[in-house]
Amino acid sequence: MGINSFEEEIKPFFWVEHPNSFSVCLNVGEYKNELFETREDEGFEGNGYDWASLARVFLSEKMEGLAKVVKFDPEGSMFCAYSEDKVALQSFITSFKNACEDNILIQDLFSRAELD
Repeated sequence: MGINSFEEEIKPFFWVEHPNSFSVCLNVGEYKNELFETREDEGFEGNGYDWASLARVFLSEKMEGLAKVVKFDPEGSMFCAYSEDKVALQSFITSFKNACEDNILIQDLFSRAELD
């Protein structure tokens, strides 16, 4: 798969290459807002920390083997996952994006997300 088709496949997440690592990020507030609104009364806002909480549940339940190589560094306005392992991070974000597009699956995973 070429990098352009990969970048297209993971949108609205975006890929960033650094000298010794790789990141995948999302500017929050533009994607899946309705998901976070379902737990707004618990304090979820759909910020970067909420996305990281959801991604941790996904990783622990669906891709446990990558839990030690994919790390998170969220901010209020941005979700960010990173790794030194390019293939592992690409595998994570492709699978996570597919999960996000499956409303039943992502709602189920989100039901176990905890406020950070």
